[in-house]
Amino acid sequence: MQNSPTIKQLQYFVAIANRASYRRAAEELGVSQPALTTQISALEANLEVTLFERSRAGTLLTPEGGELLQKARTVLLSMQELRQTADMIAQGHQTTYKLGVPPTLGPYLLPNVLPGLHARYHAMKLYVREAPPRLLQRQLSEGLYDLAIMPMPIEANDLTVEPLFVEPLKFVVPADHPLAGKKKVHPVDLRGEKVLTLEEQHHFHHQVHDICRKLGATLQRDYEGTSLDTLRQMVVMGLGVAFLPGLYVHSEMHNPEALKVSELKSMPIRRQHGLVWRASAPGRFFYRELAALLREIIQERLGDVVTVQMT
Repeated sequence: MQNSPTIKQLQYFVAIANRASYRRAAEELGVSQPALTTQISALEANLEVTLFERSRAGTLLTPEGGELLQKARTVLLSMQELRQTADMIAQGHQTTYKLGVPPTLGPYLLPNVLPGLHARYHAMKLYVREAPPRLLQRQLSEGLYDLAIMPMPIEANDLTVEPLFVEPLKFVVPADHPLAGKKKVHPVDLRGEKVLTLEEQHHFHHQVHDICRKLGATLQRDYEGTSLDTLRQMVVMGLGVAFLPGLYVHSEMHNPEALKVSELKSMPIRRQHGLVWRASAPGRFFYRELAALLREIIQERLGDVVTVQMT
């Protein structure tokens, strides 16, 4: 009689598939490579299937392994949710939640909201990690995060989205630019302007790309920023103009002598953010409560910077 695969074996299987390497998976899991190999060999013998092909090019999933990978992820996610449900029953909200945020938002939003969350749920802990939105969405679906604050819209049947707020994008130019000093800039004035933005992995990049296309501006693909700070410094150095999120401007540009901030006349540029979680998550009712509290705190602390979407 065959034994059922163990949770440990499935964790090892998924880790190797994610990293395409026994060595990197062993490092991530904190186990020796021989121990990892032994567990996978036992899993393959039990399933009577070869899961991986090892060659000079690396570790590849076999077609059979590829078919079983999503099933393994589903089992691990179900076990994780079982554990979370048990924790919630036993401890209420005295647990740790893994929260994902984009790097263009987290540092400028969370310092304003985390103290208020802690005051309401003093036993709740948030383990915060930053990642680009596409990666956040995928890893949220796979169970690596419990919650994420992400740009909208989000189209995924397995995820629930609760709108939080709308953030303006500010137009910034160097101090010696012809448009410097104008609080409102006509959209037609951007025709032909060289616009800087972040690397393509960021959702923000694609939004700025669309703005440039509509206005006839030129997106500077040769000079893409790795962060909002580097983007800001490139504008200061005269490499081009840029759009910066309102929360970043509010947080980091208190005395912008080298840059001038304005908005587009009759054409406000905005981005929308929401709290996102798996539709099947055990804490989904609490997450809606959390979203409502986030809106309250954001309205109180940042209501002059963003527009909160009250429901």
